[in-house]
Amino acid sequence: MWISFNELSDSSRLWIYQAGRIFTSGEEAVIGKELEFFCEQGVAHGHPLKTSFKVAHHQFLILAADESYHLPSGCSIDSSVHVIKSLQAETGIDFFDRTQIAFKLNEEVKLIPITKLKEEFTNGTLTPETLSFNNLVTTKLEWQNNWMVPVKNSWLARYLPKSVVGT
Repeated sequence: MWISFNELSDSSRLWIYQAGRIFTSGEEAVIGKELEFFCEQGVAHGHPLKTSFKVAHHQFLILAADESYHLPSGCSIDSSVHVIKSLQAETGIDFFDRTQIAFKLNEEVKLIPITKLKEEFTNGTLTPETLSFNNLVTTKLEWQNNWMVPVKNSWLARYLPKSVVGT
């Protein structure tokens, strides 16, 4: 059953899908409608799931299941991947490209290929303070507190030039 994202417990399990580009308003409406329908149908082994979703920054899909209500099954998780793949086919938006890293630059989400990170740190486009999106967070509470973190506090710190790391 679909519930408001805000009503989910802080321990709810999250899955974040980063889109390869910003959604148009029409795409966002389609995505919202399809994900709400998907959440309404959410069950695991015949038990209803409290599920929700959020579209963030017009570029991220966040699916959630309140595990304190009932645990999602492998089949229900597989069906969530299926709905994202269906949205990908319908919209042409890539939700599975892990070679692009998202940063918040000038109040906008900017995707930078992982192969260009050292160059972007060296030329100053990215700094230790630049906010990066940690799409590996697994709970709503973790998402609230650690989804956007400065590069220096993330796994991306290894791409910082050595002269910057020591300061």
